[in-house]
Amino acid sequence: MTTTVPDGGTTQGARARRGGGGPATRRALRLDRRYLPVVGTFVVLALILVVGGMRYDNFLSVGVLANLFINNSFLIVLAVGMTFVILTGGIDLSVGAVLALSAVTAAYLLNAGMPAGVVIPLVVLVGSVIGLLVGAMVHVFEIQPFIATLAAMFFARGLCFLVAPESIPISEETFVALAGWDTWIGGQWRITSSVVIALVVVAVAFYLLHYTQFGRTVYAIGGGEQSARLMGLPVARTKVLVYVVSGTCAGIGGLLFAMYSRSGYSLTGVAMELDAIAAVVIGGTLLTGGTGFVLGSVLGVLVLGLIQTVITFEGTLSSWWTKIVIGGLLLVFVILQRVLTVRRT
Repeated sequence: MTTTVPDGGTTQGARARRGGGGPATRRALRLDRRYLPVVGTFVVLALILVVGGMRYDNFLSVGVLANLFINNSFLIVLAVGMTFVILTGGIDLSVGAVLALSAVTAAYLLNAGMPAGVVIPLVVLVGSVIGLLVGAMVHVFEIQPFIATLAAMFFARGLCFLVAPESIPISEETFVALAGWDTWIGGQWRITSSVVIALVVVAVAFYLLHYTQFGRTVYAIGGGEQSARLMGLPVARTKVLVYVVSGTCAGIGGLLFAMYSRSGYSLTGVAMELDAIAAVVIGGTLLTGGTGFVLGSVLGVLVLGLIQTVITFEGTLSSWWTKIVIGGLLLVFVILQRVLTVRRT
């Protein structure tokens, strides 16, 4: 029962106006801990933009920001696929090698005279099939994801050297035209075909994770696989499908890299899986699974790209400083994740 106060309100309303509020009000004002890593990523991204804009001329120009998406479109797609796997508590070390295999397969088939309309879905299917094999090893044979994807990495990288011992340039007219397509927004912001494909992949992944039963099951498995089974969720099918998604994204990433470089090379994507994992972790996805966001992974990729851009603008620093800074950021975000996990427990 509430009592009337002199101003005509209630004691509960008076407390709310004085800033006390009830438990519901305090819960509404308190930021959910799940979003804290993503907020941290956004803050880091904003700081890099501010510092870079103050230190370097044209750092905040539209051209630089547009190139950030163009140069990292394939990594965005890889990070999206990796997000699904890490959300379930798994890992995928094969995506860099699968990306290279898709790229060299595209270059080989296009130079052999196959039409681009056949080659493009075929190289994406290559990634999907490898992802399916990995998912089967993880679920059916209960092999640890680290070992299963490590085996797939060696397998895909070995196939790369069988298909293309040397770099294969791509000159097929339809593919080159697709790779060279671009448009301009406002006369300044350049959008290429690879950026459009990457953004479509992000949009589809966002819908799958947040608006489908598949996405809810992915989060449930990461939160506790046994609990997900007891709830009657399709755990087995979902665990296989997340690796299919990751492999498919790696196949698309290989296609985008082939469009970007107009060639296929066996050593493409070496250690790129580590960049994808770093982007996902910096983007706020917990390595233990259950918490994370696709858009956070995209922010993580942009942070990595901006660090490299700063090193380029500086001009006097070695490119290895990119790895050093990324390593430091990764340590900070892993510690942040650990703190949040302990507090939640």
